[in-house]
Amino acid sequence: MSSVRIARIADFCTTGTGGTPSRDKFDRYYDGGTIPWVKSGELREETIYGTEERITELALKETNVKRVPPGALLLAMYGATVGRLATLGVEATTNQAVCHIIPDPTQGDVRYLFHALRSQVASIIGKGVGGAQPNISQGIVKHIKVPLPPLAEQRRIADILDRVDSLRAMRRAAIDQLETLSQSIFFDMFGDPATNSKAWPTSRLGEICTVDSPLVDPRREEYRHFLHYGPDRIQRDTGELLPAKTAVEDGLISAKFLFDENAILYSKIRPNLNKVALAEARGLCSADVYPVNVKPEKLAREFLWCLLRGAHFLSYTAEVSNRANIPKINREQFLKYVAVCPPITLQTEFAQKIRKVRQLKTSHRASLVELEALFASYQQEAFDEHKSQQRSSPNLHHRHAGAA
Repeated sequence: MSSVRIARIADFCTTGTGGTPSRDKFDRYYDGGTIPWVKSGELREETIYGTEERITELALKETNVKRVPPGALLLAMYGATVGRLATLGVEATTNQAVCHIIPDPTQGDVRYLFHALRSQVASIIGKGVGGAQPNISQGIVKHIKVPLPPLAEQRRIADILDRVDSLRAMRRAAIDQLETLSQSIFFDMFGDPATNSKAWPTSRLGEICTVDSPLVDPRREEYRHFLHYGPDRIQRDTGELLPAKTAVEDGLISAKFLFDENAILYSKIRPNLNKVALAEARGLCSADVYPVNVKPEKLAREFLWCLLRGAHFLSYTAEVSNRANIPKINREQFLKYVAVCPPITLQTEFAQKIRKVRQLKTSHRASLVELEALFASYQQEAFDEHKSQQRSSPNLHHRHAGAA
């Protein structure tokens, strides 16, 4: 079994950077331009096909910008996007904050190199200089080392990683669509609460739910192992609970609110962040979180959960929340909100649909976790420098065949 050589980028790639044509000569260098010009902030997608700005042929002739062929790798070197990678899908130019990398096709496969560099992003950023947003130089890029097996092996590794990466992307896309499905179902069944076009009866929240929970001492034995939730444990926008610590793990000493598995956890701090979650078991919450309980004869829990996450309630909280520096909504303001109240039978039907959506999200997230672990495992085996020097990567191929 032959060993894999470790090569510097400069050993088998050409690199370069671009520039920014003078804005003082906008008419000459930008107006009517047809040549795509990539800025580092545009390295958001994995492949770049279009750019926000284009430059002219005169800019190409009179400044230090250069044409970069499609298929080249682009690496952001400065600012907030440092370390971000993309592949160029069209011929283009770049600014000086982007380093283009073009492998010798007889030595390096571009997709393999993309994955090899992406596996080292943290290390690459660590080599930069500066404060919170370190900059890297073209010299640093040239000295990056990657394992370089034979071309056929590179392509095989890239193909495996591309396939798993594609599955990860599809799973994320499915989760994103499910995130918006709940509100879509809500609008389909109940209409927009802002206009109440279906003329549902209305009630103040104080008439159909409660925000009264007992304060308990988290040091008592019966509460020490309850999970503790503050606003930071409620995921923004999605309405999901993040992993939490127990009262004893958090070292809690002050009284906390006790809630049960039927509660809705609503973060009253910065209500614009839309942190509203369905409780999953009995637990404790901080004073910054309201444990809301519906009156079951009037409200279905999932109905209120979606209502509190909707645009109309968010607009209401923006109007009434006080304190400009850290906005919050107090209990009285919360309970004064006038909510639409469709028949409980219709709400119950809606709740059943939402539970199915949440089950699907849970399944997709579990699958995504498995795919992330699989990708990380393949990536480590392919690009771990120490291992690569000792063996080539047929094991990666065999493991993929077994995983399929």
